[in-house]
Amino acid sequence: MKKVTPAILIFMMLLMIVSQGAATINGGRGLVHTKAAWVQERGRLTLLSQSRFWGKVYQHDTKIQGVSTATTLWNVQGQLSVNYGMGSHIDLTVTPIFYQDAHRGSYEEYPWDTFIGLKFGSYGSKASSLNYGVQLAARFPTGEKHNINYENYTAGTVEVGFHALASYATDPLYPEDALNVHANLGYWHHNDVGETLVSQTIPEAVVLHPSQQLKYAIGFSIPTESFDYGLELYGNFWLRQPPLTAASRENFAYLNANVTYKPYRWFDFIVSGEYRLTADNEETIGPRRSLPTIPNYNTWRISMGGKFTLLPTSVFRTSERDILMQKATNRRELFEQIIRERRETESAEEELDRIREERRKAERELERLRRILEGQNELDNMRQDLNPNE
Repeated sequence: MKKVTPAILIFMMLLMIVSQGAATINGGRGLVHTKAAWVQERGRLTLLSQSRFWGKVYQHDTKIQGVSTATTLWNVQGQLSVNYGMGSHIDLTVTPIFYQDAHRGSYEEYPWDTFIGLKFGSYGSKASSLNYGVQLAARFPTGEKHNINYENYTAGTVEVGFHALASYATDPLYPEDALNVHANLGYWHHNDVGETLVSQTIPEAVVLHPSQQLKYAIGFSIPTESFDYGLELYGNFWLRQPPLTAASRENFAYLNANVTYKPYRWFDFIVSGEYRLTADNEETIGPRRSLPTIPNYNTWRISMGGKFTLLPTSVFRTSERDILMQKATNRRELFEQIIRERRETESAEEELDRIREERRKAERELERLRRILEGQNELDNMRQDLNPNE
């Protein structure tokens, strides 16, 4: 097992916390944004710290005393995500956002909102490459300011939603050691009727209908011994948009490429970059627009972070030999299960064949009975013809 010095560990933690910037990251198994249908093993506790940031230099059209001026825009958000395996088919994710740029002068939101998700997954045969599940989620407005530029829309209410999850892996027993593919489709309800989005007294300032959207994500990961390479597409589609004073009310789609470095069994370092595929559509009005020509969603974003396994503590002591022995045992159990299922299937097929044969015999018996009855009727008719007086 490789050794890690305290200085390196502290440096990585500071890097991830100071440069945090992510919107609703995936704290459990899967990719940066695309959730896997698998849940955490019972008793496993992980801590994910994910970074995402964006910056741009904006050149102002007006000049001050004949000198051109410019402004540097940054969008930084900091959050952690704790994930715990509660059972064979359920895990819990808690994601507090502890820092958010509010883009209102020097004001910074610290802390911001909290996401909580409950996943029911890892459904499907143990020998099957396909698994499925569902995650229930909610956003709690633990922060003060909302309807913020360059971030996903929120009006400062308790929001709820769910995601349908599906995962495919070429190695059913150790899916994250082989090619794996994930797909998510979700619904999100903002519960924002009656909320006032801006201070101006204009009709568009108040939400009159509940804002709702669909969320989607699909991606795959190609793992190797030390690195995982992933590619994913994620975005949204509004079913009912918020009012024009919402800071972000357009549909968006991002393409994300990510690399995960796995130096230790208890730690992964994640780096990713993403690019917005949708156009710079403008569907907002002045009160929430910070600067002209700046899109409501970041054109690109860079991410970095790390994932720590905190429980079980045996992960810090297990050797490579122990892991290989456990994998061999698990694969033997899987093969035995496959053989049992195959025998049960063969037995079921034999039983079905027997039932079919019995049905055919019954049909033949009924046919013989029908013919006997028809013959008896013909005999009675002949007797009636020969003895008309009877």
